Amino acid sequence: MKILVNPSKKSWKKELARPVQKTKDIEKIVKPIMKKVKRQGDKALRKFAFEYDHVEIESIVVDPSEIENSGKHVDKTLKSAIKTAKSNIEKFHKLQETPDLSTEIMDGVTCMRRSVAIQKVGLYVPGGTAPLFSTVLMLGIPAKLAGCQEIVLCTPPGPKGQVHPAILYAAKLIGITKVIKAGGAQAIAALAYGTESVPNVDKIFGPGNQYVTAAKQLAAKKGVAIDMPAGPSEVLVYADKTAIPAFVAADLLSQAEHGADSQVVLVCPSETIVNKVMEQVDQQLKELPRQKTAEKALKNSLAVVIDKMETALELINEYAPEHLIINVENEDKAVAGIVNAGSVFIGNYTPESAGDYASGTNHTLPTNGYARSFSGVSLDSFVKKITYQKITEQGLKELGPVIEVMAENEQLMAHKQAVSIRLNYRKKDK
Repeated sequence: MKILVNPSKKSWKKELARPVQKTKDIEKIVKPIMKKVKRQGDKALRKFAFEYDHVEIESIVVDPSEIENSGKHVDKTLKSAIKTAKSNIEKFHKLQETPDLSTEIMDGVTCMRRSVAIQKVGLYVPGGTAPLFSTVLMLGIPAKLAGCQEIVLCTPPGPKGQVHPAILYAAKLIGITKVIKAGGAQAIAALAYGTESVPNVDKIFGPGNQYVTAAKQLAAKKGVAIDMPAGPSEVLVYADKTAIPAFVAADLLSQAEHGADSQVVLVCPSETIVNKVMEQVDQQLKELPRQKTAEKALKNSLAVVIDKMETALELINEYAPEHLIINVENEDKAVAGIVNAGSVFIGNYTPESAGDYASGTNHTLPTNGYARSFSGVSLDSFVKKITYQKITEQGLKELGPVIEVMAENEQLMAHKQAVSIRLNYRKKDK
């Protein structure tokens, strides 16, 4: 990890740049994939499964019996853990339900709003080097709570052409019955355009690599909504002398092991703290099964020494991390100063992995600085807010003249007439 000591604000953007490829370069690869899926449907999905996943697939859709029997192939302890995580995630997301609104704004003028589920949603669950069954919970639970009528789950097939049983078990617990063996940009294309086996959806959810993110953004240009541009994972840890170096190192490595294109950032008030954490990183790295992946990510990562909290918080907000761990003495002040972050973890005993799996919050979060303008996935992500209004005859007499004046001054006379014709109407004129 590169170490910077009180870098100038002018250098922040350059020094904190994520290790991402240029969008145009990625789109050159992704666009042909999406076009082939659009033209060839299931045939293209089979072709790409062979090309990228190195497996031959007969049926794109997972047989319902595989989903039903998936629990037989999942360790008892893991099943128990998944059930606990499911319960916590359900509790927190159910609390996010909002009641219908209805109020009389003025005499005879009533305005209303209600939440309506998005009818067809596609959930992308990364497989690749690690089957992320936790993402099934994070996306499937709010989709079910929202009342989405059709839920389609896409995930890459394993070496034998099958979906990992833990992914299927999580899907079964939630009640998802449509699971597709497809990953990468081709899966996003299938959800966007539809194939013989995959229904097209109204909105696509889920994290993924840069190719998946690019595919989602291209799908959005074609009119399919997406949750957010969620790319490679990242974490920023803000730690001072009260932080336990071993804990901080473990949190940095927990994100570094996601992928070579992940990034971790450490912000501390002194080099002494940085050095203690780096000693722990070196020790713990040796024990990791995904050591090589983490090492590559660490090459793209850095530690920043900033002695003043106000400046440190300014840098953190500029970076807008996906995951932010605040582990400092004056945590209340630090937390209050954060305006850009996907999800925040507070204190020595709140590892980022708690949010990844089982605390109850959602782990599908904005990356690459998008936390400046995007929220993480929540129950709201799966619903639309529809507004309604009802005006009585007396209400229009009160409000109508206001509308007429505004419409006339905008030179939209038909708008004015729509009000005037009602105000001048007499029942005897029928």
